[in-house]
Amino acid sequence: MIDGYVKVAAITPKVKVADVEFNCNEICRCIDDAVDKQVKLMVFPELCITGYTCQDLFFQDRLLEAAKEALLKIVKHTHGVDALVFVGLPMAVDGKLYNVAVSLCGGEILGIVPKTYLPNYNEFYEARHFHSGKELDAVIKIDGKDVRISRNIMFICNEMPSLRIAAELCEDLWVPDPPSTYHCMAGATVIANLSASNEIIGKSGYRRNLVSAQSARLVCAYLYASAGPGESTQDVVYSGHNIIAENGRVLSESERFSENMTISEIDLEYLEAERRRMTTYESDSFSKYVRVGFSLNKAETALTRYIDPKPFIPSETVERDSRCNEILTIQAMGLRKRLEHICCKTAVIGISGGLDSTLALLVVAKAFDYLKLDRDGIIAVTMPGFGTTDRTYENAVKLIKEIGASFREVNISKAVKQHFSDICQDENVHDVTYENSQARERTQILMDIANKENGIVIGTGDLSELALGWATYNGDHMSMYAVNSSVPKTLVRYLVQYYADTSDSPKLKATLYDILDTPVSPELLPPDGDEIAQKTEDLVGPYELHDFFLYHMLRLSQSPAKIYRLAKYAFAGEYSDDVILNWEKTFYRRFFSQQFKRSCLPDGPKVGSVAVSPRGDLRMPSDACANIWLKELEKILKIALAKIDAVCIMIYKQRRFDSLSVSKRFFLFH
Repeated sequence: MIDGYVKVAAITPKVKVADVEFNCNEICRCIDDAVDKQVKLMVFPELCITGYTCQDLFFQDRLLEAAKEALLKIVKHTHGVDALVFVGLPMAVDGKLYNVAVSLCGGEILGIVPKTYLPNYNEFYEARHFHSGKELDAVIKIDGKDVRISRNIMFICNEMPSLRIAAELCEDLWVPDPPSTYHCMAGATVIANLSASNEIIGKSGYRRNLVSAQSARLVCAYLYASAGPGESTQDVVYSGHNIIAENGRVLSESERFSENMTISEIDLEYLEAERRRMTTYESDSFSKYVRVGFSLNKAETALTRYIDPKPFIPSETVERDSRCNEILTIQAMGLRKRLEHICCKTAVIGISGGLDSTLALLVVAKAFDYLKLDRDGIIAVTMPGFGTTDRTYENAVKLIKEIGASFREVNISKAVKQHFSDICQDENVHDVTYENSQARERTQILMDIANKENGIVIGTGDLSELALGWATYNGDHMSMYAVNSSVPKTLVRYLVQYYADTSDSPKLKATLYDILDTPVSPELLPPDGDEIAQKTEDLVGPYELHDFFLYHMLRLSQSPAKIYRLAKYAFAGEYSDDVILNWEKTFYRRFFSQQFKRSCLPDGPKVGSVAVSPRGDLRMPSDACANIWLKELEKILKIALAKIDAVCIMIYKQRRFDSLSVSKRFFLFH
């Protein structure tokens, strides 16, 4: 339960229709099994104590009495169980029969939720046996204790107030106005659905979409536990299709036609952050709910859910290709509108032979095609300097030629040397002035060509560079329209790859593939022979790590410690813990210190859920302090060093080291 994670399970036990004793024992066995797996929230199917398919046997007093006796046995079995459990059974209240979900914790019944909507069409005849619990709100006696029965009950964990659970039953979800809508508007973060959904062709996909969409619409976690193959197959078949979803994402799903336990971890911190972000998430139904507290032991939850190391990139090829096509279209349409609005038929762009400028040129070409403009209106300028290698230069020239743009070359070396002389800069000192003078000279050339040709300068910098401030202020930082400004570096590569894969030109394909194979570099330092001397990721860190940090910080609003924890899962075997921690500290330092560059960004199209435009997604002061974020990471480092010290002391006592020097501690850490 640390970091907002709670391990949950949707469970389909083996059942025998109307064999209450057998079903009771199976439910208890499943509870024990789930406890062994550290599950904190368990949801069983609708009417699981008796079986859903009892039909007119529900009218038999003996079945109802046996179900109540079994419920009390299960209640007793949960004594000492560190979990909240939902089970289903038929229950008579004041002469009416209801289909109910009962919430249990620590050997007590916390509350009872009746089913609101009773299907009575096609193969379903629930209205023959049960009454709707829509208006039911009462206190009843069970085993001598008062228990509330109402559909408006919220179960809240005392140790983790963000764990707020409400329940609905099967058909309640399938209607136009589900109770879960009101549950979540009143504050519930988790919906438990006790269900008995039969299988017919195509229904499983519809069910999955229904659960996923409801969790997205309500910004909640949704646990759907359905009846399984043990139910009667007199006319229909039940498959035990269990689904755990979180804000539109299916975290875990069972194989159908089996008894099963479907387990995952829900992230309540993430759900709470999403709701805080949505100022339209409002309700006046808070006061209508009975709020019942329960207690769980708070401990760290071992994660089994998949932590994606590339959150900006779909892992499935078809979806990734579709996403790439959509992003390229959004970028091109953004530029199309700008060119059309200002009646501009000329675009000026600097081409380095690197990934970012390549993507920008592909987007410009696509925009020109939309406008039915001749591509020779694209003025592509190569500006070789002190760090340009033959490989990147040749790729730039080939790319411009294959795209059909107008080629221009302006060597900046002479102009930059004159500038060095003007400002008394020693050209043998390869400092930040040496580098930035080249970047600003290139931007000046592009701007002046644009003025001369009545065009606009197209920016090439990407989202990851903006997040890290890896751009020269008023150099490559500036343009008249920045088409890549919300595309992260890890995604840039896939967009260029997609364009190459789908291109009809063998020569363009070959050029793009070689660009993809070239190390990322600003090429501002002299090369080592023909090898690039300045590799960006050696200086600022791996972009795949920084994009991971960026996504989890801005999109999910997660803390540095939680992001570190998730990164260790996502990049296990690729980066050591200390490397991840080091680059995460770099990310936070640069992100906060470089906001002033983002505060004056040129216009550019938003393509995804993470963007840093000062006019849109990121209204952040340029003078904000990073101290509280960095201190949290320092705590992690201190804890790690304390563990290392303990190992060092043990080794020292064994006389394997003659001292506890810092260097030896560092050696052990690595």
